[in-house]
Order: sequence, then structure tokens, then C-alpha cells
Amino acid sequence: MRKEDKSVIIGQLADTVKEYGHFYLVDTTAMDAAATSELRRKCFKAGIKLVVVKNSLLHKALLSMDVDYSPLFDSLKGTTSIMFSEVANAPAKLLKEYKTEVPALKAAYAEEGFYVGADQLEALATIKSKNEVIADIIALLQSPAKNVISALQSGGNTIHGVLKTLGERAE
Repeated sequence: MRKEDKSVIIGQLADTVKEYGHFYLVDTTAMDAAATSELRRKCFKAGIKLVVVKNSLLHKALLSMDVDYSPLFDSLKGTTSIMFSEVANAPAKLLKEYKTEVPALKAAYAEEGFYVGADQLEALATIKSKNEVIADIIALLQSPAKNVISALQSGGNTIHGVLKTLGERAE
């Protein structure tokens, strides 16, 4: 591969890392063509971009970035596939569907944190996405307001009933 081609690929990888907020490094060495094709289909349905890349080119692309990705460099051995996603836990949930060790998680960068090793898959799957956190906050904020409105409405019916009874009462 020519040097110009390598620099173009490095630039494209760096742009893709910037575009997506989260990425997972996965070992797909033991997967045959049919299993890899099935993984690609599942990734596409989940909004995940799956790319097989040379470790040296990914290393250079990560070095060219503003963020220090050095905790991931030890994971760049063997065959590496990258799963890019805008939702932090989407690739982890997809990987948990596979009961075997294939594809195996090497490392991940999600929610501005580094997760190295296959044992981190459970922690990655439980990360809440930005939209899930916003929904939780809105639900928490709405709960007291709903209680106040409910109390006022039920109290209004009681007060109205009392006033109506007092108004109808003969003096």
C-alpha cells in the first residue's frame, strides 16, 4: 500500500472516530464469512458501523487525535474490527447476544471513558444513553408536579362538594 493511500485511510479513520462518539475494538478472528456477514447485518440494523482495520493504521489515526487514546494501544493486536456507534451501549448489547466468546471485546471508548478487556462488557451494556438519562430526569422532574396537580384536583372536588352542600342548605 502506498504512503498516500495510508494517509488517506488514517484521515478517514480519524474523521469516523470524531463523527461517532463511541467505538469498540472487537476480535473477529474466529468468525467465518457467514458469521461475519450476520454480524454486519445486525450492526446495520442497530445503527452500528462495523469496520475491519489494520492495527498500525488505527494506532496512527488515534495518535493524530486530540484525545489521549493510549489505554487502548495494548489492545491493538491480532485482527481488529471497530464498531462505531452514536449510542454508547448499543454495541455492548449486540455483543451480549452472542453466547460464545466470538466476537470478543478487546476494548472500548464510551462516554469519554476507557474499558479494556472482555470482562467490561457487562459494565458497557448497563451504560445509559444520553436520551435514556434525559428521559429519567424528565420523569423525576414531572413526578412532584403530577402529585401537586392530582392533590389540587381531588381537593377541588371536595371543596366544591362542601360549598355546594352549604349553598343548598336552608338557613
